[in-house]
Amino acid sequence: MQGSYRRRGLHVLFGLVLLVPRAPAANLPVFRPNDPLTRSGLDHFYNMDYDHAIADLEKVAGEAAPKSQDPFALNNLADCYLVRELYRMGALDPADYLDDRFIGPPKRPAAAAARKKIADILESATAIEEDRLRGKPDDVDMLYARGATRALQSSYSGLIERSWFTALRAAMAARRDHQRVLQLSPAFTDANLIVGTHDYVMASLPWALKTAAAVVGFRGNRERGIEELRTAVNGAGQTSINAKILLALFLRRDGHIDAALGLVRDLLHQFPRNVIFAMQEGDLLRAAHRNEEALTAYQRVWKAGRAGAFPPGDYEISAIRMGDLQRSRQENAEALASYNLLEDARQAQPELRQRALASAGQIYDSQGKSEAAVEKYRAVVAIEGSNEWTELARRRLRGST
Repeated sequence: MQGSYRRRGLHVLFGLVLLVPRAPAANLPVFRPNDPLTRSGLDHFYNMDYDHAIADLEKVAGEAAPKSQDPFALNNLADCYLVRELYRMGALDPADYLDDRFIGPPKRPAAAAARKKIADILESATAIEEDRLRGKPDDVDMLYARGATRALQSSYSGLIERSWFTALRAAMAARRDHQRVLQLSPAFTDANLIVGTHDYVMASLPWALKTAAAVVGFRGNRERGIEELRTAVNGAGQTSINAKILLALFLRRDGHIDAALGLVRDLLHQFPRNVIFAMQEGDLLRAAHRNEEALTAYQRVWKAGRAGAFPPGDYEISAIRMGDLQRSRQENAEALASYNLLEDARQAQPELRQRALASAGQIYDSQGKSEAAVEKYRAVVAIEGSNEWTELARRRLRGST
């Protein structure tokens, strides 16, 4: 039981510190490194075009000999590889970070090649940072870079390797580095991101674990964490967009839905091609019980995706969200129409199509239309892959015989 509490209390810190998109080059005053190829790579990254992003960032990271390499370039590259792999694994839905779904097995396992690539890049960045800090222990830039590398290591250990205690140690080390940055340079607002996230998460632990953490010197404060994130947002530094995303998440967790919605709409205004922000708008509207507006937001995502505004494979979950919302309102005909949209979305993830088919089958079951339900359940099982939807379909098929 204690292990379960521990994982629940730490899941946000593991998953989100450096795994959410930062601002495109035009919206930040300085990148590290601040060159055209990095700007191009990060612009691709924020548009979820990971292959082109990696191609650009690989060039930046490989331009110098190892001893003179910029660890910031390596961190950018590691971040991109990490996010691309998490996207492939089906682990980038922000809704998963609001409850225990996040700590369960990913939809798809991590690829061995991606694991090695990310680990190698982080090892290279750490070696450069440690070497430079040995000669100048209070080098603010290197302390910040090492803290960012450690935060990425935390996310990699937790989300890819599923090693939660290793992730915790890396997260604590990242916080110490960025706390030291703020002691040396209080105006270095980028460092408030990790410190604020840590403060919020540590304060959100269950009582028993919070007490144990305090014994070894780790304490948190939710209100302080929120204010530190606000400082990072208002500082307009390289992590200001990360801070805005996390602040929206934490505000939603605390029930401040309207404030979170304002932040997400601001992000969506800045980055209208980011399907994650577009989907979050609908999710927050639904959480606020503004169901008509939520439905409109989901429909907007679907139409934009069909028109090419979002890459195939990114936007199709909007049809599921539409159907689920309509089904909750007893609008079964409309829900069936929404679920059926995925029949023509062949680039949607298989589990999404299974989910739509299974949900349609449940509606037909509730209407006493057993033949139509069985047809849907058989279609679920026919799609390769085992998950909660295939298990549901098999149970219903067994019950129909």
